[in-house]
Amino acid sequence: EELLALAETVKVLNDDDALDLFKKTLPSASSSFMQLKVTMAAQKAKALRMLREAAHQRRSPGLDLIALALNGKAVGFGKVIDMIDGMITNLRKDQEADDDKKAYCEG
Repeated sequence: EELLALAETVKVLNDDDALDLFKKTLPSASSSFMQLKVTMAAQKAKALRMLREAAHQRRSPGLDLIALALNGKAVGFGKVIDMIDGMITNLRKDQEADDDKKAYCEG
């Protein structure tokens, strides 16, 4: 039964109608995909815009500092990522201290 189904499938796929349908679904030689080039400057500008928006919404001096560093010419993404990692570490320490203080006050 399975062999019969496979033979029938091969017969359908080898049919001229299937070939015509396949050719219609492929893009023609005149149409193609456009490849976009994303430069480091464009990525940096997008990251800077997102940081500024987040800093404005949250009124965060830390995010302002990171945006300022990214805006500078000498600082690259590596330094900014290190700054963000440092900020996350500090926020985790602050949260742990807040949790300890809360537990002390409730206890």
